[in-house]
This record gives sequence, structure tokens and C-alpha cells, in this order.
Amino acid sequence: MVEKVYISYNHVHKLCQRSAEEIKKFKPDLMVAIGGGGFIPARILRTFLKTPGSKNIPIQAIGLSLYEEYVSNATDPAEGVSQAEEAGVEVIRTQWLDFNTLESHALSLIGKNILVVDEVDDTRTTLHYAISELAKDVKVQAEKLGRSDEVTKFFVFVLHNKDKPKRAQLPDEMMAEGRYIAAETVPDVWIAYPWEATDIDLQTKLSEEQGNI
Repeated sequence: MVEKVYISYNHVHKLCQRSAEEIKKFKPDLMVAIGGGGFIPARILRTFLKTPGSKNIPIQAIGLSLYEEYVSNATDPAEGVSQAEEAGVEVIRTQWLDFNTLESHALSLIGKNILVVDEVDDTRTTLHYAISELAKDVKVQAEKLGRSDEVTKFFVFVLHNKDKPKRAQLPDEMMAEGRYIAAETVPDVWIAYPWEATDIDLQTKLSEEQGNI
């Protein structure tokens, strides 16, 4: 049976706080949260990235679905279900950015430092899709507006990177320049995040028992 690791909201908060100083060095202009696991980390992270006298960093959202198939497993006490996730092989775009609307509201991605946030880097398929598709769309928009000379850089933040062979890769220059940040690198375990739990008190208790506080 795959080992299951329980994560509390308190632990998520501390991972974001701990990573914020490193992320600040890149001066992100905008965050793109991958739903649904990237929403809460992005919002917590924004608090720690804000500098006195500055505005909050805008957060945009995209929806990508990868975990679609399930297999039977032992009942999970915090979730009350008897199914374990298996990594899917196809990314399904369920929500995407409206670049024309962003441009009209002075939220253009062109020429910006963009931080893409997700909760976990498992097979890297979702992150690869998000970065490659966003980069393509920004390039098209920049060419259309005559702004191809402006440099757009993408960064990645995840709470957890699973130490395992990946099915997809991120750009070599991103990795070489340190624009990929994982708060923790963990073995290939099943990570149970607090926003997935139906019994948050039990989730927190199990997390604390495992030392994830």
C-alpha cells in the first residue's frame, strides 16, 4: 500500500512563509494558480510576498484536470472514502485566461515575471502543460500587439515535489536559473491536503502525529 502523508493548514502556511523569501528575489508581478490545489497556497503566499506600501500581487486562475481515474484502496479516515488517486496521462483544460480581458484591465502577462503555483509536482505533466501553453499564448498576444521585444519570464512554486521520474519536463533555462521552487521534496507518497478532508480535526490530528506541523 502507498504510504499516505497528511498535511495540515498550519503546515501549508509555514511552507509558504518559508519559501517566500526565495521567491521575493524574482520579484513576481502576477501569480497564476492552478486549480484547485494551487488556490490556497497562492493566497497564503501573496501575504508573505507583499512589501510595505505596495499593492497585492494579482492572482489569476486556470483549471487543469489530470487526476481522473481511481482505484480501490483502504478507507481513508479523514476523507471517509475508499479510493486512491492514480495519475492520469491527459491534461484537460477546464478554465483558462482571457488574454483580451486581462489586457484591457492592465493585467497583461506580457513582459512580466509570472509565478505559477500548484500544490504538488507529481509527474510534472500538469506543470509542463501550464508553462508551455501560457508561454505560447503570451507570445501570440505579444506579436499581435507589437510587443515581442518584451521579456516574459515564468516561475514555478509548489508545496511538494515528489522525488520520482517525471513524465514531462520544464524548460532547461527555468531549472538552470532556479526559477523552479519546491518548499519540500518528498518521496513518492500519497499526499493528503487539508482542503480535501471532510473531517478537518482528524486531518490536523493525523498531520501532527506524522510531524507535519
